[in-house]
Amino acid sequence: MNIVIYGTGGVGGYFGTRLVQAGNNVTFIARGRHLEAIQKNGVQLKSIKGDYLVKPANATASISEVKDIDLILICVKTWQLAEVAKQIKPVLNDNTMVISLLNGADNAAILCNIIDAKHVLGGLCKVISKVEDFGIINHISYEPTIIFGELNNEKTKRAHLLERTFLNAGIKTELAEDIQVAIWTKFLFISTISAIGALTRATLGEMIIIPEIKKMMRKTAEEIAIIAKAKGVNLPEDTIDNQFKIIESQPYDATSSLQRDVLDGKPSELEAQNGAIVKMGIELEIPTPVNDFIYYSLLPQEKRARK
Repeated sequence: MNIVIYGTGGVGGYFGTRLVQAGNNVTFIARGRHLEAIQKNGVQLKSIKGDYLVKPANATASISEVKDIDLILICVKTWQLAEVAKQIKPVLNDNTMVISLLNGADNAAILCNIIDAKHVLGGLCKVISKVEDFGIINHISYEPTIIFGELNNEKTKRAHLLERTFLNAGIKTELAEDIQVAIWTKFLFISTISAIGALTRATLGEMIIIPEIKKMMRKTAEEIAIIAKAKGVNLPEDTIDNQFKIIESQPYDATSSLQRDVLDGKPSELEAQNGAIVKMGIELEIPTPVNDFIYYSLLPQEKRARK
């Protein structure tokens, strides 16, 4: 399969490398010194599931150089998604599939507003990995997983083809029965831990052992579940309990990418996570006081970072 990884960070670098390892033709989209390092030294993956070096690596800053694309996996930050959609639009052929693996609940809708909806499948991933240095990806923990599906949940021929492609690459894969439930479950998980981690400047383990913070995290999740239900997403009743079991099973020193971005003074996914819940709450006239507090407490720093 001819695949483009748009954004060679912790997520794109991991999944792209495994897809190369399985024999797919993969082009990595990167920029700056990261791109230079990849072009010179390849993509170096360090992983608890086994290291791998892609060298030489097909890497460029411009997707316009890539032809006959079967699949584009978008792995940038959520706030960059609309611009990426504009960049990929000219290179799409009739059969190109596009999946966003980003955090957020509205990624497919953002894509469908810019490119033809026939190209778009819903998707998400689960992995804890990061760029350790230019050209070097470090997979730290968690079984790397891709969950995806057609937006209407139909089990199409192309969906089954992608399922086989991911499985052949050794990637834990789920063709979702209801992709919106899967997306909102991941959204609830990440939005419960990320911004509050930035606010407290604490690791996941440090937060969980303080009852008052854990209670605040729980209320954050409850508000998200209420919003999801109001939007017609049928989250199972045990979703929050199950997500907290996963949260409590993570390494004590785990942090989220949003948290690391905030602490580094970089633009983050705050708007796409707790900020999105605040805005949905306003639109639906549903109070979201805990998400409000977290979002507005971090908003001044977010605005500074975006300048």
